[in-house]
Amino acid sequence: MAQTTFQHTFPNGLTLLAERMEHVRSVAVNFLLPAGCSRDPVGREGLAGVLAEMITRGAGSRDSKDLMLAFDNLGVDRSESVGVHHMRFWGSTLGRNLPSALELFADVLRRPHLPEDELEPTVELSLQDLRSLEDEPASRLMVELRRKLYPTPLCNDHRGTVEGVQAVTVDDLRAYHQRTFRPGGTILSVAGSFEFDALRNQVERLFGDWSGEAEPMPPLGPEPSGHGHVTKEVEQTHLTVSYPSVKHGDPDYYQALAAVQVLSGGMGARLFMEIREKEGLCYSVSASFSPQKERGYVVGYAASRNERAQRTLDKMIEEFGRLRQGVSEDEVQRVRVGLKTSLIMQQESTSARAGSLASDWYNLGRVRSFDEIQSAIDGLTPASIAAHLERHPPGAYRIVTLGPAPLNGE
Repeated sequence: MAQTTFQHTFPNGLTLLAERMEHVRSVAVNFLLPAGCSRDPVGREGLAGVLAEMITRGAGSRDSKDLMLAFDNLGVDRSESVGVHHMRFWGSTLGRNLPSALELFADVLRRPHLPEDELEPTVELSLQDLRSLEDEPASRLMVELRRKLYPTPLCNDHRGTVEGVQAVTVDDLRAYHQRTFRPGGTILSVAGSFEFDALRNQVERLFGDWSGEAEPMPPLGPEPSGHGHVTKEVEQTHLTVSYPSVKHGDPDYYQALAAVQVLSGGMGARLFMEIREKEGLCYSVSASFSPQKERGYVVGYAASRNERAQRTLDKMIEEFGRLRQGVSEDEVQRVRVGLKTSLIMQQESTSARAGSLASDWYNLGRVRSFDEIQSAIDGLTPASIAAHLERHPPGAYRIVTLGPAPLNGE
């Protein structure tokens, strides 16, 4: 069988990952640059977010309007986003338009205008995003949760702070771009319809003379401790309960994922059945597995009327602890089906596959194959999940709430 997944690292450190999907005519492009909000300077929190919004307002030989028209004429569906470690540029279009789309992305990444007259409206958009947190209690809660789980600057939020965003200047943006937009540590992943030799040659032409190593991560601050509460007069208390779990690449990765799916993998999962259906404590309740390269957590979330919030919190902790009593074969079978369905759907999406290629390379230093993931899912058993929970038992809970008053246990 012809090779369909390719990897090439150029001399300047840029890594190209590509997977050909024979059944599609589209292609997705995904750039990960080591320019995330963890590198925001002190006093300029939100700088990376402002840059992500500003960077497409003119690049290369095109002003802002011409650049947008060029993307639109190619039918490129695209977005820019900022995470803790990376700034992400994504685009999807027909395979035949890939060369032209890459030309535009090269201009955006390497030759942005960053015009001074666009700074004020860009900053205002960022400030609106920050203000919107006051109307989004779940999002506001997650910002506070990160501060209680991660040391600085890993706890940085991409929106930054009002003071930090207001302090941003064009010179700040240009300096940040110069020191973080470098090929060292940058990952370009492509999935869909393409010819690899032509793709590699074009990437070399567009980015081969780009130079610079990735900037080292800033030193970490002290580990946070204790619970957290945001006082806000709302009708529902929003709450999170988290505990340490495994990180990406850990041998227990799939067992940890499966344990969380037992809790929150659909309407038959334990949190839904025990907290919502049986006791009617809340409408929204879930748990998620949040593995990072450095560490991992399981995070439970619920929103409950204030008078029921304490009982909701107690029940969530009870269900976390009850995992150690074992899971059934029926539950594991449901988890296997759910994970395989998600895997198959991912394989049919060029965007999802391009994102997975880059994520695997960053977190694992390699790309997982479909067969490897499927084999790991097939290997899940009640015994293997129980063994994981013995090695990594739920506990040392970190509780963060948003509502009129803290709950017992905080």
